[in-house]
Amino acid sequence: MLGLSSAVEITVRCLDRAAVLSDAESKHNDYSNRWRLCTVTQVEELKILIRMFPIWATGIIFSAVYVQTTSLFVVQGRMMNTSIGSFRIPPASLISFNVISIIFWVPVYDRIIIPIARRITGKERGFSELQRMGIGLFISVMSISVAAIVEITRLNLAKKLDLVHKPVAVPLNILWQVPQNFLMGAAEVFTIVGQLEFFYDQSPDAMRSLCSALLYLSTSLGNYLSSAIVTLVTYITTQGGKPGWIPNNLNEGRLDKFFWLITGLNVLNMLVYIVAAKRYKNKTSL
Repeated sequence: MLGLSSAVEITVRCLDRAAVLSDAESKHNDYSNRWRLCTVTQVEELKILIRMFPIWATGIIFSAVYVQTTSLFVVQGRMMNTSIGSFRIPPASLISFNVISIIFWVPVYDRIIIPIARRITGKERGFSELQRMGIGLFISVMSISVAAIVEITRLNLAKKLDLVHKPVAVPLNILWQVPQNFLMGAAEVFTIVGQLEFFYDQSPDAMRSLCSALLYLSTSLGNYLSSAIVTLVTYITTQGGKPGWIPNNLNEGRLDKFFWLITGLNVLNMLVYIVAAKRYKNKTSL
C-alpha cells in the first residue's frame, strides 16, 4: 500500500505537465487539442479523483463482506433451528435485524456519539468522514468474526448429535444470528454514510453527482468480487472429491473457514484503508 500511495503521488505530480505548453503549441498558437493541452482546473480535478481512488477501492472489499448478509448468512440460517414455539422464522428475514440496527444506530449516532466525539475532537461533525468509514470497517470485521464463531458452534453441535452426514438443521436457534446482522447494520451506518459524505465533500465541484455514484459502483464490484471468491473457494476446496467448505449439506462443510477467510481479507482491507486514509490529502488542504 505504501508503494501504491507513492505511485499515486508520482502520477499526480506528472499530471502537471498536461497543462504546460509544448514548443510546437507555442510556435503555432494551436491550443484546440484538449488531449494534448488541458487547463489547470481540469488537471487539479483529475488529481482529486486519483487521490480518492485508494479510499474508493477499499469500499469494494467492504461491499463484498456486506453482501454476506443476503447470501451466506441466509444459507447458514437454513441449517439452524428456525422455530420459536409454533412460529417459524424464515432465514432470509433475519436481515430485518440489519434494518433495525440501522434505525437504532442513526439516532444514537446523531444524539449521543456525535456530541461526545465533538467534545473530544473539537470537530463540528465529531468524526471526519475517513474516521467514520474506519470505524465501520472495524465493526464489519467483528460481524463476520461473530458469524464464524456461530458456525463453529453449529458444526460442533452437528458432530455431537451425529448430524454431519445428514442434511438437516442443527438444533441451534437461528436467533444466534442476530448479533452478526445487528453489527453489520452498525457497520453500514458508519461506512456507507461516511462514504457518501466523503465522495460528496471531496469531489470536484463540477463532478459531485458522478463521484457520489462511485459508492454504487463499489457496491456492484463488491457483489462480483464476492461471487468470484465463493467460486474460487469452492473450486479449490472440492478438489479430490472433497465436499468443500460450502457444500449442499452445510453440516459436512466448513463455512466457518470461509467466514475466517473473509474476516482476514477484511482485516487486510482495513489496514490498507488506514494507510490510505493517513496519506490522503484533503481537498481543502491542496
